[in-house]
Amino acid sequence: MANQYLDIDTLKFLLYEVHDLQKVLVQSRFKDYDQESIELFLNAVKEFSDREMFPFFREMDEQPAHFKDGEIVVHPQVLKYMKKGGEMGLVSSLFDYEIGGMQLPGMVVTASAYIQETANNHLPGYLGLTLGAAELIVKFANKEINDKFIAKMLSGEWGGTMCLTEPQAGSSLSDIVTSAEPVADGFKISGQKIFISGGDYQGVENVVHLVLARIKGAPAGTKGISLFVVPKKRWAANGELTSNDVTTFADFQKMGQKGYCTTHLFFGHHEDCRGWLVGEPNLGLKYMFMMMNGARIAVGRGAAAITMAAYQASLSYAKERPQGRRLTNTGRKDVEQEQTLIINHPDVKRMLLFQKVVAEGSLSLILLSSKYHDLSHTHSDPDERERYSQLLEVLTPIAKTYPSELGLLSVSNGVQVLGGYGFCSDYILQQYFRDIRIFSIYEGTTGIQSLDLLGRKMSMNNGKALLLLLAEIRKSIKEASEYNDLMPYVEKLGAALKLTQEVLQFLMEFAKKGEYERFLSDATVFMEFFGNIVVGWLWLDIAANAQKALASGSTEYSSAFYNSKIHAMKFYYKYEIPKTRALAEVLMDKQALTMTEEDELFG
Repeated sequence: MANQYLDIDTLKFLLYEVHDLQKVLVQSRFKDYDQESIELFLNAVKEFSDREMFPFFREMDEQPAHFKDGEIVVHPQVLKYMKKGGEMGLVSSLFDYEIGGMQLPGMVVTASAYIQETANNHLPGYLGLTLGAAELIVKFANKEINDKFIAKMLSGEWGGTMCLTEPQAGSSLSDIVTSAEPVADGFKISGQKIFISGGDYQGVENVVHLVLARIKGAPAGTKGISLFVVPKKRWAANGELTSNDVTTFADFQKMGQKGYCTTHLFFGHHEDCRGWLVGEPNLGLKYMFMMMNGARIAVGRGAAAITMAAYQASLSYAKERPQGRRLTNTGRKDVEQEQTLIINHPDVKRMLLFQKVVAEGSLSLILLSSKYHDLSHTHSDPDERERYSQLLEVLTPIAKTYPSELGLLSVSNGVQVLGGYGFCSDYILQQYFRDIRIFSIYEGTTGIQSLDLLGRKMSMNNGKALLLLLAEIRKSIKEASEYNDLMPYVEKLGAALKLTQEVLQFLMEFAKKGEYERFLSDATVFMEFFGNIVVGWLWLDIAANAQKALASGSTEYSSAFYNSKIHAMKFYYKYEIPKTRALAEVLMDKQALTMTEEDELFG
């Protein structure tokens, strides 16, 4: 099973054929790239992941990051990864040539990060957060700040983080109390932040924190939040780096992703912490959330990657593990037969196919979201940029949630495939199961994403984003209708779209009457309902592309490869799409059982 953590053919099929990377490459920003150059880059990332990431995956779980003598001790491979990743351009990949970037499409960067995350999901966050922090600085900070920090961050010499959460506030950012007081050399920062991924670690020269804080006298709530660059070390008068009074108080020991440190930081414990304002005062949350689409897609990507890696591991096990015998036509086992491999048992195939449709469907969703992100910023036509921006808005909460929630169920099925061994540390499935659990919490829980989807995105711009997405789905339905074999699934998806309209009509009546709590009380159920349909659309699209390749006699991939995609689509439509009817019944039930007063519920 060496290095068997990724189906690279499926990644490339989805990237090049299903989601047509060429449509992004023809934009002027990416004129220096073609499929051949992209292929060289992705193959280099895969080779790097084989050599420097996957071999350390289990070891990083067994030797977790930990707090010792005021510092976070991490696995030695973290620093090697930061250095090598910087040299390969894994941090600078998105940025302009002018500042040392590679100016790659986000779709390609997403594919690159996905490969890394399937190999070892404990490592990419260190570079990923550095990229995210650098992106905020480049986009919103002044030249002086850029000149001080960006080169070191893009090279991987310095790390980066985003510091939002506080002990008393959690996801309610309007309640943060970290303060910023103007002084001669910037702002004096005071406060604490928790759950800071990659917040500090031994060996890296500096960590650049992007911190949300309130300037003294700022308005209450989210309107009074500003964004600051607060490095672990700042420059002294002699030009050398010195402490900036950023103290690591502790780290959080987690059930999974143990090699990826998560810290509790105190800014200004000795009242000597300095920060520099990014952009304008009181616009910090706006700046942060302008980057949130990318962050949420990245979380969904990580969950999709773990789902794929777990599927590959359980598939390999099922192909090697003999147990039991196949039933004869009499309904009895022939004990004279040799044991059969467990992959021959229909129920094991069912679990493996469920893993396959979730893993590959999630990857398709992530790549499409990244495509929309690219085209919303780079398309030559401003109307098209706006259209893709709207599509991205409605798809983002689903792209974050579906891989996280369904991925957890998928990995659970992987554990089940291994039986008792799946629960033992001898095998890798239990680690994937522990690692993926955090992804439905990262960057806004499933409940928060669901409120965003139903409460904002469905009605945004008078429902324009939803209508644009439905138009994309109907376009795929029309293309799939060219193949007679796909017509039963075309009809099922069409019926699901009609059901969506019924559900939304029912729920919107509450919003029209101002009954917003009732309107949103089952938002998470709606997320499951609509996410199921969206991924069903993507599977029909995958099958149509596979059918087209078979009809044209394409030899890019084997006929078995294409047929496996069509079979997986059929599985999705038999086992997953029917769940939408039950969810619709829940959503259109007039009872509001979660709105009853607490003493009546739990008394």
